[in-house]
Amino acid sequence: MINTKWLLTFSTLCEEKSFTRTANKLFMTQSGVSQHLAKLEDHLAQTLVIREGKQFVLTDAGLRLLDDANAVLAAINNLEQHIGFDTPDEGKLRIMTPGSVGLKLYPHCLDLQQTHPALSVEFRFAPNRDIDKALLENTIDIGLMTRTSLHSEIVTTPLAEEPLLLVTPAVVEDCSWQTLETLGFIAHPDSAHHAELLLGANYPQYRSAASLPQTGFSNQIGLILEPISRGLGATVLPAHAVAAFPNQHAIRIHQLDVPVSETIYLAEHHLKPRPARVDMLVTHIKRWLKH
Repeated sequence: MINTKWLLTFSTLCEEKSFTRTANKLFMTQSGVSQHLAKLEDHLAQTLVIREGKQFVLTDAGLRLLDDANAVLAAINNLEQHIGFDTPDEGKLRIMTPGSVGLKLYPHCLDLQQTHPALSVEFRFAPNRDIDKALLENTIDIGLMTRTSLHSEIVTTPLAEEPLLLVTPAVVEDCSWQTLETLGFIAHPDSAHHAELLLGANYPQYRSAASLPQTGFSNQIGLILEPISRGLGATVLPAHAVAAFPNQHAIRIHQLDVPVSETIYLAEHHLKPRPARVDMLVTHIKRWLKH
């Protein structure tokens, strides 16, 4: 492999057209310049320069090498600049969140990308276990989770609290246990957990997910409240998912005696420093979750 220092000396010599000026520019001795040139010629088994006193001319091989040497040196310079380049408004933002908080944050992330078109937002909705796995495999920059990580490599920091809400059709005013039994329960992937937290804290009759008859199921976070709006049951959802539902007039949120919230955690791999763009995103997320 060619020593890039030899190439730099050769390229500078061709530019300066003087061994003395080349040595001064590279903080070398003239003999050092000559040694680099000799080593380059030995490595290539080609005569590159023909010297006549203090002057020299390039051979045909020298002329061919000059173009390639300049291209290699420029590529190395660009590589160093690219690797060291860290700006908050350019590059990929890879984030993964649970569904509810994702509904809250994704539109804000798109607004951010519109403001900074050189950003590319890769946003995925996923359960906590998949977020853990993605962080371990370095396929995302950050994740938001509703529990602490199960892995010591993942650091989780509390960011915000998201209330859990009991939601019924808009016509329901009295949310007694008998009313819930009559309505039935619309299940979703996290409904057993959410019901355990909220209904278990407010209704002595609640024992498990089977305490209420199930009248439907949806795994699409944006559609879970659709059957509720049609009078087909009740459910428990995090507040951001409820706020994102477009037909607010068709549903009712019930304030229960014992409020219950889930903590939203920022999750990151403990070995991976934040690039400037990710640090900027985290700053925005903290602000977005407060409003």
